[in-house]
Amino acid sequence: MFRTIPLDKLMASPRNVRRHEDVAADLELRADIEARGLLQNLVVTPLTKPRGKFAVEAGERRRRQLVALAEEGKLDAKFEVPCLVLEPAEAIAIEASLAENFQRLAMNPADECVAFQNLVAAGLDPEGIARRFGLTIRFVEGRLRLADLAPVVFEALGAGEIGIEEARAYAVTSDQQRQAWVFEQLGAAYGHPDSIRRMMTQATASATDRRARFVGEETYVAAGGRIERDLFSDDAATRWLDVPLLERLAAEKLAAAAEQIATEQGLAFVRPTLDGYVGYSLTAGLDHVPCEIEPLSDEESDRIDALEVEIETFLPVLQDDEASDEQREAADAEIAQRNAAIRAIIDKPPVLDPEIRASAGTFLLLDNDGHPRLHGTYYREPVEEEPQDEIVDPEEGAGSGSRTSVAVNAGSHGGTSDSSASGKPTLSQRLRDELSMQRRDILAAHVAARPDVAIDLAIFLMVDPDHRYSAERLGSGLVARHPSDPITGFETPDAPATIALAKLADALDRSWTGGETRSERFDAFRALSDEAKAGWLAFAVSWTLEASLGEGGATCPFHDHLAGLLDIDVATCWRPTGANWFDKVSKAQALEALTEIGGPVFAARYARAKKAELSEACERIFAGEFIGEAEVKQAALAWVPDVMRFVVPAGETEAGAQTPPWEETPGNESGERGEDVRVEEAA
Repeated sequence: MFRTIPLDKLMASPRNVRRHEDVAADLELRADIEARGLLQNLVVTPLTKPRGKFAVEAGERRRRQLVALAEEGKLDAKFEVPCLVLEPAEAIAIEASLAENFQRLAMNPADECVAFQNLVAAGLDPEGIARRFGLTIRFVEGRLRLADLAPVVFEALGAGEIGIEEARAYAVTSDQQRQAWVFEQLGAAYGHPDSIRRMMTQATASATDRRARFVGEETYVAAGGRIERDLFSDDAATRWLDVPLLERLAAEKLAAAAEQIATEQGLAFVRPTLDGYVGYSLTAGLDHVPCEIEPLSDEESDRIDALEVEIETFLPVLQDDEASDEQREAADAEIAQRNAAIRAIIDKPPVLDPEIRASAGTFLLLDNDGHPRLHGTYYREPVEEEPQDEIVDPEEGAGSGSRTSVAVNAGSHGGTSDSSASGKPTLSQRLRDELSMQRRDILAAHVAARPDVAIDLAIFLMVDPDHRYSAERLGSGLVARHPSDPITGFETPDAPATIALAKLADALDRSWTGGETRSERFDAFRALSDEAKAGWLAFAVSWTLEASLGEGGATCPFHDHLAGLLDIDVATCWRPTGANWFDKVSKAQALEALTEIGGPVFAARYARAKKAELSEACERIFAGEFIGEAEVKQAALAWVPDVMRFVVPAGETEAGAQTPPWEETPGNESGERGEDVRVEEAA
């Protein structure tokens, strides 16, 4: 039966099944009761000792919050509490307690979003909602942000197809069209929060983007740019939504800076670029200007030595496990300041000959911090050659005024004229084909007898782009073709190997590619140095290699053999990150990798971390960016998944350093980004 019982007559039941408390949830319940009163009755049984008291079998949390309100003076200690009084049979009481706790269903996050949205429509603000329900303002604002998700994503949240973390990842920007597109691409089953967040922000720019730092938030907003701050990130990360506007502002500001520098330094041109490095596409058609770097003076060398000594004094702080975060941040700042001072001394501009300064120019780029910096190499427009003298054709006579050039097209061949043009009788197609084959064999015999020409021809045919664009017969079927990849459109622009390939392509000598005919290009190609030809050959051959990891991790044995000959250490060329490994494997596999480098105890430190947190931690650890034992750090920097290793049979590895060869090549320093390099495009 139902009745009201004074609060001071109610006691906790020893049979209540709930044994754990949630302080935050209790505070929310207390605030709710204070704001709206008790909305649900308690379930009690009468006690014989002490008489007149009742044991609360279901609703103990509500009773405790009522008592707390009474102790705070917000409720009368004799407050009449509505109760359902049951028989004192123990089994019935326990069943009531279990029924209430098991049948209570936590509110779906989507329902919370709609509820808060309705309260806002009724006139409440997020602060008022938070106060009434004992929540934080950030929590309420977060639910309101989720209420504006694209319908397909919001429905998936309501149906339980995605969790709250996935929903938050979709909400990093308010672009509902992009939310729906990303959801369609990933589906409900495969969308890890980190992957979703990356795809959502690809169409935006981070506040740490070099362009954003260069332009500045105030200028961007004043021009009408929109910024969204991620409510679900502790560091209040921001996304700049209007990337075309940001790009235009950055380009205009950099162009003005480039013009000013060109005027101040007396250069023919300073061309601005928002790219991270100067590639072939920017320097095509320009001649390189040789210049020297001014050597360091004794004073500058002494200053660098002093700065390096100062840096060493801060390193113990970073290695001290007992140092506070503030101390480490301060040490990092001091080291960064001194490294910047060293770079300012070392990065001297090249010394240009005053006679050619007025005809030379360079490029203006943005570094990672958004600061403009001049490219360290200078160029100039090619000098036009004097036109060749023209000779009077003796057959035409001096008085005719007709002239002909002495230039000869080495690629021209006398073709067989048809009868309509020459009046001669035509040849049958059969005879033409027979003669063609015999003529080809004569040429082939001469090529086979000249290995020097054959080698040049082989390289040239693999890299000359004419097979794509020209209607002219090519004369050979030899082409360096890139095999089909198992995934279309997959790119890794930030991978060291991709960047290295792009820079190796940029370093190739393309002086021969300007010829209008294939014959002209071949003659120019043959004039290259042996080193330049070898560079083209190496690049062309590399372009023909196939992706060699098959079903079940099976590899290509011949690739493994080549890796042994080249002494490849994958760990120096590829490091596991969240994007390329840890986001895409299970938590168990990530912990297994930690066990391999540091043992079970080391891995156990991260066992309770959420998947996203574990992925971030692993990315830092396997990049060596953590404080730990030297042996563990060494093992982390050497670790790669088994499927990425080349299986080299014993005895097949040639002696040699395991530094990637492109890092030993002058002018091929590692850059910030790469391009999808193709032999045909490189040519």
